[in-house]
Amino acid sequence: MIQEIYTDKEILADALTAEKAATNNYNTFANECVHNNVRDAILHCLEQEHSIQEDVFNMMHERGYYPTPDAEANKVQGAKQKFAQCVKTV
Repeated sequence: MIQEIYTDKEILADALTAEKAATNNYNTFANECVHNNVRDAILHCLEQEHSIQEDVFNMMHERGYYPTPDAEANKVQGAKQKFAQCVKTV
């Protein structure tokens, strides 16, 4: 009998993929929910899943499994300006 052994990178990549799917599903559920108390519970779950996803991503990034190059300062500023326009002011 051959025992399959998965690397840390494979396990974390699988966990990250699962978290991305979970956040997509919870987001859809929240968008389609009619009852506020149920929607609030789903949004709470969504927030927790985002936190888990961040933890998994950070583990991968710290171990070099998910490298992210530094962004150019002008591109960062452009993204900030673009998304600042999307923020709803109250």
